[in-house]
Amino acid sequence: MKEQLESGLRALGLETEGVPSLLRYADMLVETNQVMNLTAITEPSEIASLHFLDSASLLPLADFHGKTVVDVGTGAGFPGVPLRIVEPSIKLTLLDSLNKRINFLQGVCDELGLQDVACVHGRAEEFASEHRESYDIATSRAVASLPLLCELCLPLVKPGGYFLAMKSVDADHELQQASRAISILGGRIEKETDYVIPGTDVRHRLIFIKKIGQTPKKYPRAFAKIKKNPL
Repeated sequence: MKEQLESGLRALGLETEGVPSLLRYADMLVETNQVMNLTAITEPSEIASLHFLDSASLLPLADFHGKTVVDVGTGAGFPGVPLRIVEPSIKLTLLDSLNKRINFLQGVCDELGLQDVACVHGRAEEFASEHRESYDIATSRAVASLPLLCELCLPLVKPGGYFLAMKSVDADHELQQASRAISILGGRIEKETDYVIPGTDVRHRLIFIKKIGQTPKKYPRAFAKIKKNPL
């Protein structure tokens, strides 16, 4: 796994100093997963590629240096924790609605000595009421539909910042469905970039949604309304 991570990070043009921390993170993930459902991916080589290198693949595509980043629906910490390990200048907030995941992530951050990381238990639509337009970048690798994710993430992004949505390469229909929501919420689709995870033939897509204006204060709505009536 060590060699896989080092070669993968080099292929992305990234430094490899964070590899020991990624290895310890992997150990904690597998250990905790035995008593808590954090991930269906448990093989070391797949953790390295489908979790760590997939997350790190964002770093050559967007400018994260010194940025405030909120990872919405972070789950077991993806993409936020690998991004922060490989790019230490990031000021990161990990947001998830399940407290036991946040407790796990706080343990990871404590163990790895990660500074400038806030592990927050909360729902994105409630978190936005006190942190509107506070972040340079919002990321999400959550499986929710893009119209829903946009209403949860774009209110958190400063004008001029970005919501970076990690999706599959067949996300065209989802993006079309989200176009109205993006416009209402003050965003604009800037570009879509496909990337291949180093050492694999797995291709994913990063959707860049730029925040070009303020989000109207009535958004985000309560989650039940978002889910029942997507924008």
